[in-house]
Amino acid sequence: MNALIERLIGWLRAGYPSGVPEMDYMPLLALLRRRLSDDEIQDLGAELVLQGIIPAETVDVGVGITKVTDELPSEQEVRRVSNILRAGGWPVTPDQDAPDD
Repeated sequence: MNALIERLIGWLRAGYPSGVPEMDYMPLLALLRRRLSDDEIQDLGAELVLQGIIPAETVDVGVGITKVTDELPSEQEVRRVSNILRAGGWPVTPDQDAPDD
């Protein structure tokens, strides 16, 4: 079994005092949201700059995250990428219809 899966199952077992029924692991794992690594955030920021998508809106950041993770981005992930771009001096503005990040 993949080492990451083994660690996740260990984490799930620790959180359930009576244990997780054998057939419930896969639905529980499916609920875990993928989180971008710091390297992926750096790479995504660089890619947005290379593609000329700067200045960007948070929707542009969200589209980039979706391409990396194959999942809809969470507000936290959009915020993480936006913050790294802003720290590098690149403007990122919130969408008109989205909550402020």
